Amino acid sequence: MKIAEIMTTEVALAAPDESLQRAADIMLAKDVGCLPVGDKGKLVGMITDRDITIRGIARGLGADATVSQVMNPQVRYCYQDQDVDDVARNMAELQVRRLPVVSRDKDLVGIVSLADFAHSGETRSADQLMKGVAVPHN
Repeated sequence: MKIAEIMTTEVALAAPDESLQRAADIMLAKDVGCLPVGDKGKLVGMITDRDITIRGIARGLGADATVSQVMNPQVRYCYQDQDVDDVARNMAELQVRRLPVVSRDKDLVGIVSLADFAHSGETRSADQLMKGVAVPHN
């Protein structure tokens, strides 16, 4: 099975120059905890609700601070034609719960999450991913 078969295709995007308030509003409206960050058609980062809270608010930045001030610029992604097992293994190694999905031309086409794996029927992949990301911190 390929990632394109289980990914979510409706993906909201944040722009690097948008405010944290706007990013949080998008997350609230879409009921998501992270957004890919795009600039001129290219994926340039990811921002999570935790980034807003820990990298933003806890460090004294206000709601008007920009997404680029708190986003993670290290973009990890997978390709839409990659095998589900390979992506699950990669996500487990990276210890991430979601990855943007791009075409071979690097256009954003979706996002895949732990929930997508859990509902896919690919139990081996879902189990492998869960064990990789659900690591207890002592």
